[in-house]
Amino acid sequence: MFEIFPRNVTELLRAEFAPASSIQTKPDLIHGLPDGLLSLAAPVIAYWIFSTFFHLVDLYELAEKYRIHPSEEVLSRNTVSQAEVIHDVIVQHIVQTTVGYVFFLLDPTPMTGFELREMWELQHRFPSVPAKVIYLVYTYGFSLIKIVCAFVVIDTWQFFLHRLMHLNKTLYRRFHSRHHKLYVPYAFGALFNDPVEGFLLDTLGAGLAGILMRLTPRETIILFTFSTMKTVDDHCGYALPYDPFQWLFPNNSMYHDIHHQHFGIKSNFSQPFFTFWDKFFKTDFKEIDKYRDEQRRITLEKYHEYLQDRKNRRVKASVKKEKAVYSGSEDEPEDAKTK
Repeated sequence: MFEIFPRNVTELLRAEFAPASSIQTKPDLIHGLPDGLLSLAAPVIAYWIFSTFFHLVDLYELAEKYRIHPSEEVLSRNTVSQAEVIHDVIVQHIVQTTVGYVFFLLDPTPMTGFELREMWELQHRFPSVPAKVIYLVYTYGFSLIKIVCAFVVIDTWQFFLHRLMHLNKTLYRRFHSRHHKLYVPYAFGALFNDPVEGFLLDTLGAGLAGILMRLTPRETIILFTFSTMKTVDDHCGYALPYDPFQWLFPNNSMYHDIHHQHFGIKSNFSQPFFTFWDKFFKTDFKEIDKYRDEQRRITLEKYHEYLQDRKNRRVKASVKKEKAVYSGSEDEPEDAKTK
C-alpha cells in the first residue's frame, strides 16, 4: 500500500544519532530499463501520443467550439504538408535521442541509501520544523523547485535564441523560417524545425537546464516529458477551457498562435512556459485580448455553421435511409407479399 510518509519517520529523523548509510545502485522505475534511457524515450512517446490525441480531436471534430482557427485555414494557409512535418519531427527526435544517449553514457550511475541521513541532518539543523515537513520538502519539494528553475532556464535560453532568429535575417531565412511555414499551428508541428535549429533551441536548451539544475534521471523524465507535452499543447490549435497547461501558464496556445500570424511575428518570442522576458523587453503582443475575442467570434460563427451542417447531413442521411427502406419494400416479389 502506498504511504506518503514512512511510519517511523519522526522517530528516525529526531533520533539522537544519525542513521547509518548504505550506499547502493538506485533501482530503475522500470526493471531492465535505466532511468536515464527512460528520460529519452518518455518525451518521444508522449509527443506522439499527445499529438495523436489532438489529431483525433481534429479528425472527428470533437472540439470545434474551441478551435482558434477554422479547420479550412490549416489547408489553405500552411505551406508545408503534414507528411513533411512528421518527417522533420522524426529527424528531431533522432537528433535529441542521440545527443541524450551520449550524455547518458557519460552520466554517473544513480545511487541511493544516503537520503535518510541527509534528512536527519536537515532535521537537526532546523529542529523546529516538523519531521514530516522535512521529509516532504526533501523528497518532493527540492525536486519541484529544481524543475521549476529548469523551466526558467529553458525559457531564458529559448527566448534569446528565438528572438535572435527573428532579428537576424540570415538566421531567420536559413533556419527559423521553416517553422513559420505553419501559419496555423497544429499538434504534430510542435517540433517542426530545421534540424540545426531544433538541436540548438530544443535539445540543447532542455539539456542545459538539466545540467545546470543538476537534475536526477527521474527529474529529467518529468522535465523532458512535461515540457514536450507543453510544447505540443502550445501548437494544438485549440483554446480549451479545462486544459491544465492553458490555465496554469500564461504562455499558452493562444499566446503562441499570435506569434505565427503575420501581424504578431515580431512579438511573443517567449516559450514554452512563461512570458516575463517578453514583458521585460516589451515584445509581448499588446492586443491579445482583442485578438482572442475576435478569434472567439469567428470560431463561434463557424461552430454554428458546423452544427447546422451536421444537422442537415443527419436529416439527409435519415431521408435517404427511409427512401431505401421504402423502395426495398416496393421491390418485394408478389409471392412474398401474398404469404
